[in-house]
Amino acid sequence: MTRSRRPFMRTASHALVAAAALAAAGVASAQAWPSRTVRIVVPAGPGGSSDPLARLVAEELGRAFGQNFVVENRPGANGNIGAQSVAKAAPDGHTLLFGWTGTLVSAVTMYDAKPFHPERDFEPIVLIGSIPNIVLVNTALPVKTFKELLAFARANPGKLNFGSTGSGSSWHLSGELIKKSEGVFMVHVPYTAPSPALTDLMSDQLQLAMPGVPAAVPFVRDGRLRALAVMAERRSEALPDVPTTKELGYPRLESATWMSLLAPKGTPPEIVAKLNAAVNASLKTPAVRERLLSMGYTPMGGTPEDFTRYMRAEIVKWGEVVKFSGAKVD
Repeated sequence: MTRSRRPFMRTASHALVAAAALAAAGVASAQAWPSRTVRIVVPAGPGGSSDPLARLVAEELGRAFGQNFVVENRPGANGNIGAQSVAKAAPDGHTLLFGWTGTLVSAVTMYDAKPFHPERDFEPIVLIGSIPNIVLVNTALPVKTFKELLAFARANPGKLNFGSTGSGSSWHLSGELIKKSEGVFMVHVPYTAPSPALTDLMSDQLQLAMPGVPAAVPFVRDGRLRALAVMAERRSEALPDVPTTKELGYPRLESATWMSLLAPKGTPPEIVAKLNAAVNASLKTPAVRERLLSMGYTPMGGTPEDFTRYMRAEIVKWGEVVKFSGAKVD
């Protein structure tokens, strides 16, 4: 009896030794990280609004860890191509994703064939910053406040056209959120880029739009467009005179594009913790905070768990808005 158990005991012992060796190798690998250049994949083309922040993060991480952190642009399919490439990368901390609302949340809410799931396929590292959307109207529209805009929309159902940068974009879903929450009917007009939408807004082909604050600043400051409300909890330092939807009594009407850092699922927690600590430390420095504010971002930060909870809530919130709007991308 004892003799027959020896091979099994020997095999189990070997398996435990092998598992311990693998665990030790993983710890050693995490301790040695980063051992080579780290790629931060931006799932959009160069020159976009996400690029300056991604490059700032790469500079700060390179300084913190004494290793090269390089930005790699991989555009296509609303960010799905670049994001999916990171999801399939080795989980060793040398490939990271610079992701945002439009890519991460849309993967769950907008696509029938989902190329990845942000919670299943990634390790959330940290939220970096967010750009709130802002309600802009043509100056010829006879409204001076957000409350007056809602009253006009209710009195004139279907007569207000709002522009966006495409189905499922933050501009689009901000308008759908207003429609859903306030029971108004406005017509969505999708564009492929911000410039033609803002041009048509100034020429009264559109009556309103909900772009990010940085896109709105020059038009508001020179009086070509009127800003009624920032869709956020706090006012924007770029347009401090514009009230927020929360202070106007519409706390549900918050909409922002948030930027974040993620790693492939299975990346060692020690590496995730190191990256999280480095980004949080950077966000606390006056120089970095000022650069973010100058780009129109609200600095964020927090733990990976904070990020996980926030993203989960965003998926639920915008999933309901997408369902209400009927927006879909095959």
